[in-house]
Amino acid sequence: MSLAPDPTDPPGTSRSTSATIQPNILRCLVTVADERGIDLRPLLKQVGLDETVMRSAALRVSYRQGSAVIRRALELTRDERLGLRVGAAQHLTAWGLLGFALMADETLRHAIETGVKYQNLSGAMVVWSAATSEAEGEAFVLRADLPDPAMDPAVASFLSEEAFASVVTLSRLAVDPAFVPRAVEFSFPPPRRLDLYDALFRCPLRFGAPTNRMLIDATWARTRMPGRDPVAYASTLEMLDAQMASRRDQQDLLEVLEISVAQNLPVIPSFAEQARRHSTSERTLRRRLADCGTTYEALVEGVRRERVEQLLLRPELTLRDIARRAGFSDERALRRAVRRWHGSSPVHLREQMRRDRS
Repeated sequence: MSLAPDPTDPPGTSRSTSATIQPNILRCLVTVADERGIDLRPLLKQVGLDETVMRSAALRVSYRQGSAVIRRALELTRDERLGLRVGAAQHLTAWGLLGFALMADETLRHAIETGVKYQNLSGAMVVWSAATSEAEGEAFVLRADLPDPAMDPAVASFLSEEAFASVVTLSRLAVDPAFVPRAVEFSFPPPRRLDLYDALFRCPLRFGAPTNRMLIDATWARTRMPGRDPVAYASTLEMLDAQMASRRDQQDLLEVLEISVAQNLPVIPSFAEQARRHSTSERTLRRRLADCGTTYEALVEGVRRERVEQLLLRPELTLRDIARRAGFSDERALRRAVRRWHGSSPVHLREQMRRDRS
C-alpha cells in the first residue's frame, strides 16, 4: 500500500504507508545494542517510538521508522554484521501466537509455510516466499525480497542478514541444534570477513546472487516438529486468521486516512472532519486508531515527513516551496520538524539523501 502521490511528483514516486509492521526486529535490535553498551532509546524516541510505546502489543511501525532506526544503529555500532547478530538473537516467543503455531506445526517445511502465510503478523521487514524447487534437487527454497529495491544498501544488507539468521536460529531452537541449510545466497556483494557467516550458517554461501535465498534439503524440510500438536495448531490458526482480518481492517483505515491527508496537503483535514467522512464519532475513530497503535497526530506527522523527504530529492524546489507544499507555516517550522525527525537541518538531510541515492 502506498500514499497518494503529490500531483507534482515525477512519475513512479511512491511512499510506504505508516504503521505497517510489528516492531519485533527493533525490540531485538535494542537488546543487542544494549549488550554492546549502546542505548538506542533516544533514537527510538526521536522517530516517535518511546519506551512506553515500544512495549505496546498493538504497536505497528512504518518501514520508514524501522529503516531510520536500523541505519542509525549501524552507524552507532559500526558493526557491518549487525543484522546477523540481531537475527541470531531472535526467539519464537517474540512472535506471540504465530510463534506458538510454528512450534505446534507438523514439519519444518509446513512451519515455514505457515510463517510465510502469516508473515504480516511476525514483524518481517522483507517479503517472504517459499516453494519446492525441482531444479534444485527437490530442495525447499525460502526467498526474502526487499520491500523497496531502492532501499539504502546498508539497511538492505542488514534486513537480508537478519532474515536468514533468524530462520536458522529459530530452526535450531525449534527442531534440532544440528540444522544447517544446503546453501544461503545473498544479493549484496561479498563482505570483507566471512567468519561470522561461516560460524552461523555452517553451509556454502554465495554473494552477489540474483536474489536472497536459502536452500533447505528435503530431509530437513520433512523433519517433524518436536512440539507438534494438531489440535493446538488448528485452534491457534483460528486466532491468527481473526488477527489477520482485524489487521486488514486496520490497514484499510490507516491507508484511507493517509491518502486523505496526502491528497489535501498543504491543508490538513481536521480530526472532526475525518470522523464525519467515516460517518463515526471522534471518540470511536480515536479508539480505532488506538487499536492500530497510533494517533491521528502521529499519522499526519508521518505523511508530512514522507512528503518532505520526497520533496527534498527535487533540486528545483526551495525550502520555502517544500514548507508550503508540506503544510508548514514557514521555513522555520520546516526546519524545526526536520531537526526533530532527523537531528539535522533540511539542507544537510537533502545532501545526505542525494549521496545515498548516488
